[in-house]
Amino acid sequence: MTEGDRLWLVLICLCVVVAALAETGAVLLFGQLADNALQKGSVSAFWGPAAQWLGMAVFGALVGYAGNSAAVWVAERFVMRLRARVFGHVQALPPHFFQRHRQGDLVERLTGDVEAIEQMVVSGVVQTVSALFSTVFFFGAALFLRWDLALATFVLAPLFWLAARQFATRIKTAARQERVADGAITSVVEESLGNIVLTQAYNRQRDEEQRLSTEAGAWMRASVRGNRLSEMYEQLVEVMETVCVLAIIGLGAWEISAGRMTLGQLLSFAAFLGYLFPPIRQLGQLGLVVTAATAGAERLLEILAAKPAVTDPPGAGRPPHGIRGVVEFDRVSFRYPGPDGSSDEAVRAPGLDRAPGPGPSPDRAPYALRDVSFTARPGELILLTGPSGAGKSTVSKLLPRFYDPAAGDIRLDGIRLDALPLEFLRERVTLLPQETLVLHGTIRENIACGRPGGTATDDEIRRAARDAAAHDFIAALPDGYATHIAPGTAQLSGGQLQRIAIARALLRDSPVLVLDEPTAGLDAVAARQVIAPLRHLMHGRTTLLITHDLHVAPDADRILVLDGGRLVESGRHAELLARGGTYARLYGDGAGRRLAVP
Repeated sequence: MTEGDRLWLVLICLCVVVAALAETGAVLLFGQLADNALQKGSVSAFWGPAAQWLGMAVFGALVGYAGNSAAVWVAERFVMRLRARVFGHVQALPPHFFQRHRQGDLVERLTGDVEAIEQMVVSGVVQTVSALFSTVFFFGAALFLRWDLALATFVLAPLFWLAARQFATRIKTAARQERVADGAITSVVEESLGNIVLTQAYNRQRDEEQRLSTEAGAWMRASVRGNRLSEMYEQLVEVMETVCVLAIIGLGAWEISAGRMTLGQLLSFAAFLGYLFPPIRQLGQLGLVVTAATAGAERLLEILAAKPAVTDPPGAGRPPHGIRGVVEFDRVSFRYPGPDGSSDEAVRAPGLDRAPGPGPSPDRAPYALRDVSFTARPGELILLTGPSGAGKSTVSKLLPRFYDPAAGDIRLDGIRLDALPLEFLRERVTLLPQETLVLHGTIRENIACGRPGGTATDDEIRRAARDAAAHDFIAALPDGYATHIAPGTAQLSGGQLQRIAIARALLRDSPVLVLDEPTAGLDAVAARQVIAPLRHLMHGRTTLLITHDLHVAPDADRILVLDGGRLVESGRHAELLARGGTYARLYGDGAGRRLAVP
């Protein structure tokens, strides 16, 4: 919370205090009105106290409106900024974090759990101040009217606190279970809708309904349990309040009959009791609000406790010269974080300049890359291939620095990647991932996001689309570049979506290009349509092409063959075939002939 927020909270609390004072004054005026006008039956004695009462009520209403309006504004701004902070933190987390957390659950944490924290930090503070000062003012006025009756009443106040304490732990448990179930329901719905083709093709509708029913049942049980506890507390407090009010009215009637109390004093005293018990109850319920909000805070803190795999180096600046695009892998070894999130690459110890030992410890993942070295220069096309699981895609995660290596160095123009600002590095390395990534929006917006900040002009977007062989089919659409697309859209084919992604990469115009299985999932015709724009994209850049599909292997300047995380072969197409090793076996299995033109 910022200094400005705290200042606003102080002003809001002042409004709350003034409103409570006005309410107290209005009740005292009500007692005078009862004694001077009602009990005596005097109309002339009515107007003065009535005008004062009305004026006090209007003043209190205006101050209360100002305070409540400001409280809503501060609360919503707090939610907005907290959500932005958590969202910004989430965007810096490594890929494995999202593989271990269900997307729907993360969405619930960024929405419902953030709002629960606001209830504790902003609204809870305002409500506490309001309840506290209202209790003090109303009890002070009751003491002024009849101190003995007021003390007798206040003796019962700890009962409300004891009742709230008894319910707090059970309500907290139910609230956390409900939060978890909310996230699970969101996850099931999101996963089912995202895999609707699989669901329908394999007749999984009933299975998906059962999954939703299971999670919804858990949510219902937690919600019902929490509401039952809250309702039980509410009803218990209602009974306690009724007992207190009846006791005071009985004592008041006795005092009036003995001539020690007027009707107006009794009515004012009863009114103060009516006003006093709700804030006392609110103070008791504050513990319940805190325990329920704590459940959301704990889930949110789990996200904030997750550390990014990489960070900007302290004091790093952009190099004074431009980046040509020389990429060097120098004895690089890497393995992905274990189940607990621990990893070698999180901290590079001085002794990690050598290749790791012969095998991982039992609780750690195996090495994805082991002692890999190569250099790629501007204008070169380096093709990385190998069996599945050989470590090829790991290279595509290390170059944009999603992770740091456990051992060895990766350099760009002789500068270690971890010595460059992340934003600067990722502006110079364009990744075309294996999955064709599409945003909700127009085709124009999908291409333009290749240059962040909205700086791409329409001419540049169209030029990139032409170079990617995408302009013709885009222009043929009814809405052209204004056509709305989304992930999983059936409006365009896989090859067309891939060419939009290539146009996005062309617009970025960076010196280093990493292509991870660019033709994966495409048939032969669609893949051939993608190859020409890919060649245009590769021209003049340092290009690392990661693929099983070896149809472009003869054009590669060098082929790197990975197997078991190690670089086992390096050379051009013809010489690798002549060696008869791993590459020759992969090529002979038909990978190099899939796109051959008849």
